[in-house]
Amino acid sequence: MAYPPSVKTLIPHRDRMQLIDKIVDITSEKVVTQTAVSEKWPLFRQESVDCLIIIEIVAQTAAALFSWKTGTREDGSGSGLLEGIKNADFYAGRIPVHTLLTTTVKPLYSIENYTVLEGTVQTKARTLGHVAIGVLRG
Repeated sequence: MAYPPSVKTLIPHRDRMQLIDKIVDITSEKVVTQTAVSEKWPLFRQESVDCLIIIEIVAQTAAALFSWKTGTREDGSGSGLLEGIKNADFYAGRIPVHTLLTTTVKPLYSIENYTVLEGTVQTKARTLGHVAIGVLRG
């Protein structure tokens, strides 16, 4: 597999639900992605998106990490299911279109097929949010 791998090889999301543009760095300990806010995204209104989109950006970045660690399968098996949001702190109300976002996700702990991960979404100038999610892996 090429490094860094293509987003399309690691997450199933397509069209307006694919929120990640590229993988910057990926190891067994963390994944870093980048994306530019688009008017095609869900929650777009008045030249910006609601900061709640950060949850989905973290979840998709986490999905890329799981797929990279376990290998992707053509039948889609082995994917994860967002079980819950453990914590979410937002430091912006809306994010302007075309803003470049960098997301870093790290696993905190795992118990059998359940993993809690922590993600941070930032612009070049500031942190927009921190999110902790729980994921059940198939």
